[in-house]
Amino acid sequence: MPVKIKTTPKMTPTMTNRITRTIGALIMASFVTVGSGDVLAADKAPEVTLRAHHFMSSKANLHTKFLVPFAESIAAASDGRIKIEIFDSMSRGGPPSGLYDRAVGGADDIILTLPGYTSGRFNRSEVFELPFIMEDPVATSKAFWDLTEAELQDDEFQDVKILASWVHGPGVLHADKPITSLEDMKGRELRGPTRVVTDLLGELGASPVGMPLPKIPENLSKGVISGASLPWEVTPSIKLGEMVKNHTEFGGERALYTATFILAMSWDTYEALPADLRDIIDAQSGKSLSQFAGKVMSDADKLGRDEYSGNNIVTLPASETARWIEAATPVYDRWIERAATKGFDGKAAIAQAQKLIAANK
Repeated sequence: MPVKIKTTPKMTPTMTNRITRTIGALIMASFVTVGSGDVLAADKAPEVTLRAHHFMSSKANLHTKFLVPFAESIAAASDGRIKIEIFDSMSRGGPPSGLYDRAVGGADDIILTLPGYTSGRFNRSEVFELPFIMEDPVATSKAFWDLTEAELQDDEFQDVKILASWVHGPGVLHADKPITSLEDMKGRELRGPTRVVTDLLGELGASPVGMPLPKIPENLSKGVISGASLPWEVTPSIKLGEMVKNHTEFGGERALYTATFILAMSWDTYEALPADLRDIIDAQSGKSLSQFAGKVMSDADKLGRDEYSGNNIVTLPASETARWIEAATPVYDRWIERAATKGFDGKAAIAQAQKLIAANK
């Protein structure tokens, strides 16, 4: 009878990366660096210090109400064996757009960033940023985690370990002059956080300028922009309501936009940990952490709004919001066309996102 010969499977880039990481992790696991700078043999109980890096100020809600409690929960669950040091405001170097690659390369152990800060790289996760797709930020955060766990971790996020993925609350327009109708958008120089949002602002008549959060105050003061799109929760941390006095919200259940966030860990760092400490990281991350992050940002929207309640806050009626929804349709069309060039079905991705959001309400 014929003899079957078992062939060696062809090595893919993903397989090569995983093997390289495993070899690196075995080397790193021989020694564990502690906060004092000493080195302990791996057969002793290690004191592991992880460096978490982000782009916001230390006053931002994601720093004080999310990262700090997360670090505390990890310390408590590990009986003090894991310590997370948090570095705000890009204090470890580099621009916000470089945070993801700092985790990939191991320069940072943990990073918090927006995938959209690296335009055109993370295409599938953009689906949650499409205009008026979000109705509930906590449900959408849980939906984003479900998609991350099922598909994105092994796809566009394969080079890092995702600890949490979530979205912020409804995007608001903050400007030097009131925006009370679609016509008021014409020619406005407005900051957008991601490619999808800048595309939306341009479609609505504005002159969009993409930039990360820390650049907003400087560019407002220089007149490069006359306003910005942001959720309420983060506005006090950059004193936005002191620089512009007009704020536009949208009536109805659907938000103008949202933006996606991730908390990601270097694979080398994760795989170098002892198995029991990896289990602790796993237990303290995932869907519950994603839900927590989404709720922190959503709850803080009220605090941010209250901070600037004396400013001119406009809430567009549902009839006016409907005009904006219709005007945003070409953004969907372009995103679907772009998805096809990236090898996935945009219409199916939108339907999947909507289904996941509904399932998590």
